[in-house]
Amino acid sequence: MSQDFMSQTLDLTAYSHAQRERLRFIDCCLHYFGQVARADLLQTFQTGLASGTRDLALYRELAPNNLTLRHDTKLYYRTAAFAPLFKHDPQLILDQLSKHAWQGLTMGPSLSGICLDAVPTIMPAEQLLAPLLLAISQRQAISCDYVSLSSGQQSRELVPHTLVNNGRRWHIRAFDRRSQSFRDFVLTRFTRIQPLDQAVTDCEQQAQDASWHHILPLTLMAHPKLPHPEAIALDYGMHQGRLNLEVREALLGYVMQQWLVDCSADYQLNPAQYPLALADHQQLVAITNKALLPGACL
Repeated sequence: MSQDFMSQTLDLTAYSHAQRERLRFIDCCLHYFGQVARADLLQTFQTGLASGTRDLALYRELAPNNLTLRHDTKLYYRTAAFAPLFKHDPQLILDQLSKHAWQGLTMGPSLSGICLDAVPTIMPAEQLLAPLLLAISQRQAISCDYVSLSSGQQSRELVPHTLVNNGRRWHIRAFDRRSQSFRDFVLTRFTRIQPLDQAVTDCEQQAQDASWHHILPLTLMAHPKLPHPEAIALDYGMHQGRLNLEVREALLGYVMQQWLVDCSADYQLNPAQYPLALADHQQLVAITNKALLPGACL
C-alpha cells in the first residue's frame, strides 16, 4: 500500500512483491486501526480464502507478538507489544482515508468522517484530461481554445509536458507557440483540445524548459514577528529554526502561496496570515518573475 520500505530487522526479500504488499497491508491495518480480518485481504487484493489464511499465518510467524485472534469476531487485533514490520507513508494513509478507500473493510464504518480534505482540489473534466495526458505521453502538440483572465478565450498551440497540482487546482506546463515560451495553463480553462499531427521541435520539449529544470535551494523560517515561532518550527519539522527546501523555479510561486511565505525584504506582511518567511532573500536574486511570490514586489 505504500512504497517498498522494508523492515530493518527482518529480511523479507525471499517473498514475492505481491506477498510483501499483503503483509504490509496487514501491518498497516494493525498499526493504524488496531484490527484486520481475512475478509479485508480478500476484498483488497481479490485473493482466495486459502491465500488470505496463508498471509495471516505468515505474518503471525514473522511477528507473533503483534496480533491476537479472537474467535468470536474472527478478527485479528493489535497487541500492546505491537511493533510495525514496515515503514508506512503517512501521506498515503491520510490520502486514502480522505478518499474513503477503507470504507468497505471491517474497520471501515468506524473510519467514516475521521479524515477530510478541508479544501478540495478542483478537478478537470475527463474529456479534458484524457487528450492532455495523451499529448504528454505521445509528445504531441495540441490545438486548443483557452480562457485566460487577461485576454479571455483565444486559440493556441501548445506542447504540454507535465501536470502540476498547486494544492487547489491542476495546471499543465507547456510550450506556448504563440509566446514562444514555457508557461502554466489551468486545466479547467480549456474549452477545446485537439491533437496536432505535426512534428514537435527540440526547443518545444521539456528538456529546454530552463525554469522547470532550475532547482532553487530555499531556506524558510517562522515569521520573525510571530510571538511564538517555535509553534511554526514544530509544524514544519524545522532544525534550529530553519527549513531547507529544493524547489523548481517554475513551481516557486505555487509553493510560496500555498505555504503562505512572506517574501518581502523587510517582512512587511501580516504574520497571522503569513506565518512563514524567507530567511535569505539573496536566494531570489536570479528570479525574474516574482509576481506570484507574496510580498516580493513590495
